[in-house]
Amino acid sequence: MSGAATPRRIAVVASLAWRAHRGATVAAVVLALLGGLAPVATAWLTKLVLDALTEGGGTDRLLLLAAGLAGCGLGLTVLPHAGTYAQAQLRRAVRALVTDRLFRAVNAHAGLRRLESPAFQDTLRLAYESGHSAPDRLISGALTIGQSAVAMSGFVVTLLMVNPVLVAVIVLAALPAVWLQLGLSKERAGTMWRISPGMRRQVFYGELLTRPEAAKEVRLFGLGDFFRTRMLGELKATDDAERRVDLKALRRQGLLALVGNGVAGGGLVWAVLAAASGDLTAGDVTVFAAAVAGVQAALTSIVDRWADAHNALLMFGHFVTVTEAVPDLPVRAGPRPVPELREGIELRDVWFRYSEEHPWILRGVDLFIPHGRSVALVGVNGAGKSTLVKLLCRLYDPDKGAVTWDGTDLRDLDPAELRERIGVVFQDFMEYDLTAGENIMLGDLAAAGDAERIRAAAERAGVHEAVAALPRGYDTMLSRIFGDQEEAGAALSGGQWQRLALARALLRQSRDLLLLDEPSSGLDAEAEHAVHASLRRHRHGRTSVLISHRLGAVREADLIVVLDQGRITERGTHEELMALDGEYARLFALQASGYAAREGEQV
Repeated sequence: MSGAATPRRIAVVASLAWRAHRGATVAAVVLALLGGLAPVATAWLTKLVLDALTEGGGTDRLLLLAAGLAGCGLGLTVLPHAGTYAQAQLRRAVRALVTDRLFRAVNAHAGLRRLESPAFQDTLRLAYESGHSAPDRLISGALTIGQSAVAMSGFVVTLLMVNPVLVAVIVLAALPAVWLQLGLSKERAGTMWRISPGMRRQVFYGELLTRPEAAKEVRLFGLGDFFRTRMLGELKATDDAERRVDLKALRRQGLLALVGNGVAGGGLVWAVLAAASGDLTAGDVTVFAAAVAGVQAALTSIVDRWADAHNALLMFGHFVTVTEAVPDLPVRAGPRPVPELREGIELRDVWFRYSEEHPWILRGVDLFIPHGRSVALVGVNGAGKSTLVKLLCRLYDPDKGAVTWDGTDLRDLDPAELRERIGVVFQDFMEYDLTAGENIMLGDLAAAGDAERIRAAAERAGVHEAVAALPRGYDTMLSRIFGDQEEAGAALSGGQWQRLALARALLRQSRDLLLLDEPSSGLDAEAEHAVHASLRRHRHGRTSVLISHRLGAVREADLIVVLDQGRITERGTHEELMALDGEYARLFALQASGYAAREGEQV
């Protein structure tokens, strides 16, 4: 961490605390200062009482001193609890603000590149963890340091009045502790970064062992012990790394404790001998002992808390990195409005790859998708079909070339506004642990509370009857994890989940562009036929792109495009491509022969 970064991160945390809860911030600071003054006042009042008793002080004076001691005792009892309450209030408020800022920053990344980066995932995980813990550690550390500094200042003044040399010895003895603890905090932060991938893999293996989605294969293939062994291996590696740092800390801190105790013991021997020779009073010895212990305790607290705060600052850097990262998909300042599609969408010499280390997925693709027409993309796995759909949604930008909407480059449009005009079913659609109605409603949040719209979308997707038959209909929770205690969530088949995803897309009925990436891959033949019949009615007169490996489902498209290794090799209607007798005709004949063979077997 650079010198410039330290004060800046401190300023960020201070700003978070002030914005989150000003009352709790002020209360925590005042209570911390009072908590630092209370032990100093107690030590001095104890000295004055002892001196008054030995010198025969008046009753009134003793009563006044005793009342002061009782007040200090009350403060020492009450102040920590009040401070804990104020800090807890502040901690909760800061945690809510930090969580909001972190996920606002994540949502600001309009594309997918950052989220698909392992390094960013590690940074994001550490940002989440440090965002919750680091501000609390920094705030409580700053308050403790301030409280300890107040107490130490009072005790230092006390020691200066008794033996100035001993003050210098105690302070000099503490300097190595500062240096060693800061070194340890850097090592801990570095260790956390190095073991972060292993910790991510621990979570991954743990989820494989506990998530219902993986349970079938884990049980069937006997993978439980395999993943458990891998998880424990990652755990052992991270534990070993942490143990090495802990061992260094034990050695260094043990040595420093011996030095500190030696200094304190020597000071106390001197004080007792000075009292025996009449140079110090009994009260002086008492306050001296309290001062030595107080200075050492305060120094230890300051060093420990500063080291912990330094480590928290290092870890908090991940939060700052995420919240201040430049968006992965640049949004033009003052983007152009996204008009209703009237002419069409065009890909002009589009090249794309997911990173410089990966091969090209699309290689010079030129394609025009006319308004109001249906275009089908076909090709073998890995040809680039799904990637092309992601570019149309502007989840990525092309590395070369451009994608235009009525002639306007998508990079000149607001991604959020563009996506409002698109309905889509992805091949790897989501299964949300929400109710059936909510799973559909997520396609258009404006439909929240509009049961008729949600039902109509379900009917178009052919899933209404299945949803209506659930225990609570559209209000049935589709989750085995978040079902309530009275009723576990319902489980759907893969085909039913796919129809829900399709209903989610069809909820956007009035959108300009409909993208369907394998919308029927999980359906049986009868259901597939019904879905595509419904889709043909829905797509009629609309601009749509359909991807399907089942070529019978795409034969009625206005334009069929064949992708092969990232290039368009054929384009035309079904009849034109069959007459061409190329790749499309070969694939179509291959599928047709497969169906004929299966029918012959059944006969």
